[in-house]
Amino acid sequence: MANHTKTDLRNKVIYSVYVRNYSEEGTFAAVEKDLDRIKELGVDIIWFLPIYPIGQEKRKGTLGSPYAIADYRKVNPELGTMDEFKHLAEEIHLRGMKCILDIVYNHTSPDSWLAKNHPEYFYKTPEGEMGNRVGDWGDIVDLDYGNEELWEYQMDTLKMWAGIVDGFRCDVAPLVPLAFWLKAREEVAGINPECIWLSESVEPEFILDLRARGMTSLSDSQIFQAFDMCYDYDIYKYFRQYLKGEGTLSRYAEAVNMQEYIYPANYVKMRYLENHDQERAKSIIPEEEALRNWTAFIYFQKGATLLYAGQENQNETTPDLFNKDVINLDGSHDISDLLKRLYQVKKLPVVAESSYHLSADDELGAVIGEHKKVQGTDRLLGIFSFEGKSGQIETGMRDGTYINMADGKEVQIKDGKIDLKACPVIIEERGNRR
Repeated sequence: MANHTKTDLRNKVIYSVYVRNYSEEGTFAAVEKDLDRIKELGVDIIWFLPIYPIGQEKRKGTLGSPYAIADYRKVNPELGTMDEFKHLAEEIHLRGMKCILDIVYNHTSPDSWLAKNHPEYFYKTPEGEMGNRVGDWGDIVDLDYGNEELWEYQMDTLKMWAGIVDGFRCDVAPLVPLAFWLKAREEVAGINPECIWLSESVEPEFILDLRARGMTSLSDSQIFQAFDMCYDYDIYKYFRQYLKGEGTLSRYAEAVNMQEYIYPANYVKMRYLENHDQERAKSIIPEEEALRNWTAFIYFQKGATLLYAGQENQNETTPDLFNKDVINLDGSHDISDLLKRLYQVKKLPVVAESSYHLSADDELGAVIGEHKKVQGTDRLLGIFSFEGKSGQIETGMRDGTYINMADGKEVQIKDGKIDLKACPVIIEERGNRR
């Protein structure tokens, strides 16, 4: 784990914005107009998908992927100017939020500034041509971190942006050498010692496949040496297997519990139901109450919570990365009230400093989670019903009346048990307070 990672990142909500598809205008200025709404939703950090110029060569779709970057040190003129982005960052800061920028350091577009001016910085195929090692990423070419001059250029770029934004989400970070990330973090700390580092870590199967091909592919345990947060892909397959009827909730709960002992005590996972690479939550969890329970669960989970713009309106369509495809924020299926309430749960101190444990009742289709304050008595209990079944759940808490933080209503515990409800239940026990 990064030595200075603060566990209060577990109290944070991240809101992911793809500027092109965030509005009809698709500009920095249009995002700026919506900052008050985003803030009121309960957001601490806005993460911008890549905002740089997009390459023309081998472009996918009409407008191209934002991950096929032509110049790391400029902004895409279709989104606005550098001054407009700086103003957007300033407005985010004025509202008490932070912003992080997507950094794509494994590759560039084939016609990038670096490819034209420093071809020696790039991986070469056996034929001596620039190429990529993954194969299906046809619109990019890989960088070669065996060239230490590349390191200097990339770190100078990070330091440039560190004077504007508060951190970085690093695309496929496991494909870049760990030594580079450790040095980059050290260098950037000279500009912004509070810089936030989020790694897009990858699926276990992807790690094994790349390693079998002799490629750099860092595990989460390695990534945590340089980064504050990483993705939840180490256990994501168990979540999807359950939804498809191919796995149990118990297996998923076991995988989450394993994170508690295989990672350092201050580990921070980014928890999500969806992101720009995955299907929308509403499309894979169409039943309303089940989705509300899963949404409450990702706020309750130990780690930072990610919302992908449009999730608050239960969008079902995953925005196209390569073409104009505007998200729907018309309020027609708005769950903002639920998210605002859950944000108060996220801010509880026990969420940042707890021993965390999940158990599952496969018969009832429910998960029971507990945060227990480290060296304390405070407890936070969450009960999430994913299949709408009736039954009783053992809580281990004192009998009495509690306030359900998920909806503000009273719930009863009798003989240590609580009736399973369709809505999520989150209750707090602080010493003698309930």
